[in-house]
Amino acid sequence: MIQFIYYILFIITIMYGLYFLVTSFTSFKKVKPKITAQNASTKFAVLIAARNESKVIADLIESLKKQNYPQSLFDIYALVNNCTDNTEEVAKKAGAKIINVDVPVKTKGDVLKYTFKKLKKSDYDAYLVFDADNVVHPDFLKIMNDTFLSGYKVAQGRKDSKNLQDNWLSTSYSIFYYIQNFFFNKSRMNIDEAAAINGTGFMVAKSVIDEGFEPKTITEDIELSIMCVLRNINVAYVESAITYDEQPTRFIDSWHQRSRWSKGIIECNRLYRKQLIAKGIKERNFSCIDKFLFTAAPQFQVLGLILTIMLFVFKVVGIELNDIFSYFYSLGFLCFLIGYVITVIINIYVITYYDRDAYEAMPGILLFIVFLLTWIPINIICLCKKDLKWVPIEHNRKSNIKEVQS
Repeated sequence: MIQFIYYILFIITIMYGLYFLVTSFTSFKKVKPKITAQNASTKFAVLIAARNESKVIADLIESLKKQNYPQSLFDIYALVNNCTDNTEEVAKKAGAKIINVDVPVKTKGDVLKYTFKKLKKSDYDAYLVFDADNVVHPDFLKIMNDTFLSGYKVAQGRKDSKNLQDNWLSTSYSIFYYIQNFFFNKSRMNIDEAAAINGTGFMVAKSVIDEGFEPKTITEDIELSIMCVLRNINVAYVESAITYDEQPTRFIDSWHQRSRWSKGIIECNRLYRKQLIAKGIKERNFSCIDKFLFTAAPQFQVLGLILTIMLFVFKVVGIELNDIFSYFYSLGFLCFLIGYVITVIINIYVITYYDRDAYEAMPGILLFIVFLLTWIPINIICLCKKDLKWVPIEHNRKSNIKEVQS
């Protein structure tokens, strides 16, 4: 019976991994451009959630004011909430309008929900959402205008890093985003399915928000992605619309941030899996099934650990198994080494694909496996823990767009 359970879990896990492996290959597919150049006419509200961000928010506002897009067609708003510093004064001096979120808020989703209600009667066509520690490529608004006028109501830009080479951890974060950009979002865009919204640097039509936006978890970006596929809204991935994000350099900050992500994804899976599966099967909606599988990632990572432990126990007690996983396990260090080398090759590929220096990023390339393995205890804790307190991460990396592009 135990062997039978092992084989069932093994088959499910292998099928899960093969799904993402096969879909990732579509990233290399050559497709005709889906977004074409348009005349500037989209009116944007640029929204910056800001909690104690006085050290970095001016750099973001400066990069937004230097956009290659008519100034009359966008307004910049700092969404000031729970601040104990002078974020409001710094943002106002830099040129942003201020929205004081004067109600209790616990998450970025709460802040956005409050802001969307404030702006509901405005004449904006779409919202652009950024984090205060970002800086933005000069063509970002122009490209999102092209995207909106090409028929997309929701779009995620490419997430890059301000501080890729600070240390192994910031490089690991960058690699993680590059892999998500290339192997997940780019592949979905290539096959006309919904990409995933990824926290910052995204566009959403005001009409979509006006239909309803009620985030219930601490990952409002994943919820918005799910909301879109349930409403048959295709989320575009726009590779040339780039946002540069500050990555954590301290492991404790990384632990808190990734715990928040994992807990939010687990909650999204719990809240929406029935709807996603039902719509996916009934309407043969690939994007719904895709988002269900995406939100099941923490559970499958832990399941992979359980299978490894089961296999170890089988080996100790002398139970012989006949499957690929046990065969590779029997190879021991050699199997691990092969997998590690493949991971390093992928890391080098995505870094060079996005025109970054792989040699200078080598510590992160070599230690990316540590970044991934430390996600296992995070997921175990988040699966067992009922509630997770949101812990803010301090941002202090001052950068301008010329520095991050050099």
